[in-house]
Amino acid sequence: MSRERLGSRLGFILLSAGCAIGIGNVYKFPYMVGQYGGGIFVLIYLFFLAILGLPVMTMEFAIGRASRKSPVLMYEPLEPKGSKWHIHGRVALIGNYLILMFYTTITGWLLRYFTETTAGSLQGLDPSAIASFYNNEVLGDTWSMIFYTGIVVLLAAIVCSFGLQNGLEKVTKILMVALLVIMLALAGNSIFMDGAKEGLSFYLIPDFERMKAAGIGNVIVNAMNQAFFTLSLGMGSIGIFGSYFSKERSLLGESVNICALDTFVAFTSGLIIFPACFAYNIDVESGTSLIFITLPNIFNNIPLGRVWGSLFFVFMASAALTTIFTVFETIIACTCDLFGWSRKKASLINGILLFFLALPCIFGFTIWNGFTPFGEGTNILVLEDFLVSYLILPLGSLLFVIFCTNKKGWGWDNFISEANTGKGLQLKKWMKGYMTYVLPIIIFIIFAVGIYDFFW
Repeated sequence: MSRERLGSRLGFILLSAGCAIGIGNVYKFPYMVGQYGGGIFVLIYLFFLAILGLPVMTMEFAIGRASRKSPVLMYEPLEPKGSKWHIHGRVALIGNYLILMFYTTITGWLLRYFTETTAGSLQGLDPSAIASFYNNEVLGDTWSMIFYTGIVVLLAAIVCSFGLQNGLEKVTKILMVALLVIMLALAGNSIFMDGAKEGLSFYLIPDFERMKAAGIGNVIVNAMNQAFFTLSLGMGSIGIFGSYFSKERSLLGESVNICALDTFVAFTSGLIIFPACFAYNIDVESGTSLIFITLPNIFNNIPLGRVWGSLFFVFMASAALTTIFTVFETIIACTCDLFGWSRKKASLINGILLFFLALPCIFGFTIWNGFTPFGEGTNILVLEDFLVSYLILPLGSLLFVIFCTNKKGWGWDNFISEANTGKGLQLKKWMKGYMTYVLPIIIFIIFAVGIYDFFW
């Protein structure tokens, strides 16, 4: 079976960015900025994005493009005979299933908020009623979660079944363009609110006093973690698009473009949220409730709030759907490689499988809410997120780095030759020392600190 190819360089950039752009950009990034000092967090985040995200993304792309295989088989053409690197390919496939097992549920919540906001169901509710809606009507309604999660899975299966160019690439281009247009409209509305100046100052001007108040170590570690995890590296869902990409462009240059687009979305989400929060005296340190409880209160108190609220949640859902479509494509490619299925058969079987795999996450909020895998306040979503975010992503990224730099893996010379093929930014020979010795240590520190923070 001949391997599909993307129709354009723009398609490659938008699809890869679509995989990286998701809830971590538009949901987690703003509340992390709010909790960890505002502008100084953003500055440190950008630094770590450059020294961590760019090299690991380039490596994952290089493995995918050189192998022309899905993650489950990408090591096999490149690894030395008799080695066991390919085991990670199986783990990467499991990681893609795991992330969609809870990501589809969260995206279902966003679709629910969009429909309820558009219908005007949240208008006139006071803050306590909005909190009750989230806790009881959204998280407490099993059948509603099943319905909206089912819609998300069905959309993914349909889009991917039409093919790489005619389905995924075409739809993702539309979603990404719509996402950017809606974001700019929302940001413009927020920036020109009365009282928005203080929010812009908090977000854009680094303040070391805020850094001290949040804890210098806390700010640095969390900025490093966010920069690392925002790109969804370590489980092959980025590498799959390398396998579809031509050799006309060098991979570092394309990684820079994708990181820039990913950062633009995260940065603009802050421009949407922080001016509005300061304009209405909302606590920017409200954490995970910022999106589902805090912002609906703002939309209830601004002119045309129903319109802006609807646009906001369609923006959030669009960002999440781009990730779901691209990760689902990774699963489709893996199962086609493993079993020789057609794309339509793989889409159908994996769509059905994923729907049932998403049910435990849903039940964890309702009929199985007594299951607390890590103690009080945890549930199945926390367990699934822990397996992906704290184990599969950092350890997978570490393996990619070692594989690309160690002579017992693919090796530095093979990696840099592949990465530098084509026009664009080139990796330099002096980078070898950093990528071989320093980068693995930083990734291991992220892994170790993450495990420590999670449990202690």
